[in-house]
Formats: sequence, structure tokens, C-alpha cells
Amino acid sequence: MNKYLCAALLALAPAWATAQILIGQTAGITGIVAAGVQETTMGAKLWLDSVNAKGGVNGQKIELISMDDKFDAKLAAENAKVLIEQKRVTALFLVRGTPHSVAILPLLATHGVAMIAPSTGAMVLHQPVNKYVFNVRATYQREAEKAVTHLHTLGIQRIAVVYADDSFGTDGLEGARKGFQKAKLEPLVVIKADRLKPDYAKMIPDITGKDAQAVLWIASGNAVADGVKALRAAKSAAQVVTLSNNASSGFVKSLGDSARGVIVTQVFPAERSIAFGLVKEAMVLAKEKKIELSPAMLEGYAAAKVLVEGLRRAGPNPTRAKVVAALESLDRFDIGGLEVSFSATDHTGLDFADLSIIGSDGKFRR
Repeated sequence: MNKYLCAALLALAPAWATAQILIGQTAGITGIVAAGVQETTMGAKLWLDSVNAKGGVNGQKIELISMDDKFDAKLAAENAKVLIEQKRVTALFLVRGTPHSVAILPLLATHGVAMIAPSTGAMVLHQPVNKYVFNVRATYQREAEKAVTHLHTLGIQRIAVVYADDSFGTDGLEGARKGFQKAKLEPLVVIKADRLKPDYAKMIPDITGKDAQAVLWIASGNAVADGVKALRAAKSAAQVVTLSNNASSGFVKSLGDSARGVIVTQVFPAERSIAFGLVKEAMVLAKEKKIELSPAMLEGYAAAKVLVEGLRRAGPNPTRAKVVAALESLDRFDIGGLEVSFSATDHTGLDFADLSIIGSDGKFRR
């Protein structure tokens, strides 16, 4: 765990003693996705703290109860059960991970609880529409498809794909295949990697031996970072592209000297694009907290805007059922240059997708 990120999270902790609206989160606060989770949560707290400082929602303040599932799907489901049945949270928020979110779905239906802005772009959370899942980001499939399309437009044809052996990896792979079909290309090689212990000694020769021009790497931050380092150690200059689950400053730091030139897909505008009210507003609040805004923080911030609006529309003393109904009433809700819409037949919310590249200064560039 990054001690500086943890310290920043503590600094963002609310000052009131007792909150009136409890919101639950289970995510890998420690473990292989800790950096991204911590940044996304910090981004959410920027807006939640700002709202609470002004009296909260309909006179009630919000408390986010976060539980560490160490990025383990079984523990995520156990945490969610505690949050729903014992803590009596009004909704779940920013659950991190595809298998983790899927493991929680039965609890949502049993208790009528909304899961708002799961931090995953898994298609299974979009289609078929789940009454209790409200996404606030594009799908991984769209990101992966866009990545392959982008590489093709650059004249790159020898593209390898590495994907984690879990539901996240196979979901991203499906999107990549759509991109290959549109480009009328075949992947150079497709490599399934162990989610927790990738065998780089085996996979890197499969990539370099075929002289790959680019690698689309669909995995968690640490796995991708270690893979990029192994690739560079093998003297490969292949362009590496990964998905937005790694759009955090923590991911950049984990890459070290190998960060420059790595492409990361994004599902929100650039964190320095002040043309978007969402970004400008978040930048001001981040500056007050002496925090530098990152793409992951912007995802959390946008998610919090949707959460708060759902609570506001649910009225005083919002129930779980009222929150679900309120969220489905969102139609072109402007969160600051981006519009979020839900309906009984569509819970995608946003469909924004873009690409960024890590510069020599360690910043994401569009």
C-alpha cells in the first residue's frame, strides 16, 4: 500500500461524528489494485466532503463505509453482505473488479440495493440490464475495441494480446476481437495469463519471438507494469496499450523507467481539460486538499456526482427502493460537460472512451 495515498485518504476523512446516510464500498484497499482503488475513492470523497460541508443531501450527511476485500471476489461478497445486512447501507458504491461485482449481484436482488458506479467496465453489468446496477463508465469491450482500432490507424498490424484468466480478461478480449474484425486483422498471438502470478518467462518469448509491434495487455496494474518491464528487459520496443482500470498515477509509478510511451484507454476526459466543468470543479477541490487530480480520481468524482444526485432525488430519508427509482429517473443529467442517463432498459450511464499516453514527465497526455 502506498503510505502517501493512505495518508491522503485519512486527510479526506469527514469531520462529523454521526452520518445520516450510509453508503457501502468493498474494494481492494490493499493488494494488487490498491493504488487505483485509493485514488478513485479519494476522487469520490472530494465531492462527498464538499456536499457534506454544505449540509449534505436534503439536510442529511453522507458517510462512506469502505471495507477491504484485498481484491478477492469471495471476500467482496462477504463484505457486501455485512454492509447490506449489518451496516444497513442505503446503497453500494465503487465496488472494484469484475468477478467481485458479479459475486455481489445476488445480494442486490435479495435486498433491493443499488450498486452505483462499479469500478469495472464488464459487459455482464451492462447487458442484460440489471435493475440494481447503475454504471457510470463505458465498457471494457468498447475500450479494447478502440485500442485495436487506434493501433490499426497507426499502421500497426502485428498486435499481440495478453489477457488475465478471469472474467475481466475474457471480457476485454471479446472487445479486442471486435476491433480486429473491424480492422480485418488477426491477432499475432493471444496469451492467457494467470491473474495473480503471470509467467513472464514463458509469455515474453511468445511476444518477442513473433516480432510484435504492439501488445494489448488486459490485466491489473501490477501485472501489466511487471510485464512491461519484462518486455523492455527483453529489448522489445513494442507499443503497449492497457485499459482504464490502470488509469492511475499509482500505475505510472509502478512502471518506473518503463512508463514513457505506454498507452492507457480512458473513460473520462483528461484530468487537466478545464473545458469540462466536471474537471474544472474537481481540480479546484483537489487543490484545496493539496492533491493532484488523476484519471482514477476523476472516475470517483464523477461517480460521486451521480450518487449524490440519486440521493437528492430520493428525497428526505431515502430508502433503498427510492434510490433505485430515483436513479432510473436520471435523463441527460449533466455532471459537468458529460450527460448521464438511465432508464428501465439502459443502465450504462456514460459511453465516453478515449486514449492517453504516458509522457516523459509521468503524466497522461491525450
